Amino acid sequence: MGKMRLDKYLADMGLGTRSEVKKFLKGGQVTVNGGTVTKPEFKVNPDTDEILASGEKVAYEDFEYYMLNKPQGVVSATEDSREKTVLDCIVSKKRKDLFPVGRLDKDTEGLLLITNDGALAHRLLSPKKHVDKTYFVRLRENLSQEDSRKLCEGVDIGEENLTMPADITGFVPGDRQCCITIREGKFHQVKRMFASVGNEVVYLKRLSMGPLILDEGLKPGQYRKLSAKEIERLKNNA
Repeated sequence: MGKMRLDKYLADMGLGTRSEVKKFLKGGQVTVNGGTVTKPEFKVNPDTDEILASGEKVAYEDFEYYMLNKPQGVVSATEDSREKTVLDCIVSKKRKDLFPVGRLDKDTEGLLLITNDGALAHRLLSPKKHVDKTYFVRLRENLSQEDSRKLCEGVDIGEENLTMPADITGFVPGDRQCCITIREGKFHQVKRMFASVGNEVVYLKRLSMGPLILDEGLKPGQYRKLSAKEIERLKNNA
């Protein structure tokens, strides 16, 4: 990475807006390689320079990747004037440009990838890629073997074409719960698919997206950074 302005470096890492960072710099609270720097236009090398703010090291990260177990009642948006957003859950984030990869309904729980890697997000969400997404579903009515078969073949949800074939697992005929894997990302797709066979989803939780599997140790609302292996698998899959 080439050199960049110090105020941009600090703003990117969440120390405040550019104007707030400039005031911070004027106070003499930032050092670069041991020397105090007050000029916002001072150029730094993120790869080699050591930048400290109030004595704490500020390491630069191009991309951040978080796995969030999205709780109910939180909206999948970067900001909202009335509702708590999924970004509000990520309290330790450094980057200001994070966003959720895809959306989960307000009443849906489960796996949500939060990142600022736009290229990866585009590949994961591209309709041409058909990335698998698996959900645990609890239904209002029992699911019949016939309805399960229809879902696996593709159903009419009011779009131009039938849905792509789904996979139904963990299902016992006559039960009210199962897991469903879809390869598209249409609006409210899982709910619309079960509605097409005369049923209603009363609880929905995403378990996986491509090779990324929800960490069972994360309670709703909790999150963690992705491991290097998880990031690599995601990029290879996409």
